Amino acid sequence: ILMFFRSAKKTAQDVSLNDPIDTDKDGNTLTLLDTIATDDHILEDIDLRMKVRQLYEAVKTRLSPREREIILLRYGLTGQRPLVQREVAKKLNISRSYVSRLEKKALQKLRKAFDE
Repeated sequence: ILMFFRSAKKTAQDVSLNDPIDTDKDGNTLTLLDTIATDDHILEDIDLRMKVRQLYEAVKTRLSPREREIILLRYGLTGQRPLVQREVAKKLNISRSYVSRLEKKALQKLRKAFDE
């Protein structure tokens, strides 16, 4: 019997998220879980931040300087507005079709980096 009371005493400080702690104005019981503010998007936000970090790392390490410049300009990854292929071609003084080929090759490299 004493062992039972000792073990019960150790767990007396344990709190469950489903234990009632109060009642609301309508008389419904409130649990600790009800009072904790939750954000259902926390995991998605963390996952997105990790993928963005992985993308920037892959852009820095996997692409040639020309491919990197095209991807940064095309998708606005440096905080500026994304440019269409024609605008990138004009800015880099190359043809639009060459921009398209380099962009396609760079995107394949980035996909491969995410698959690894």
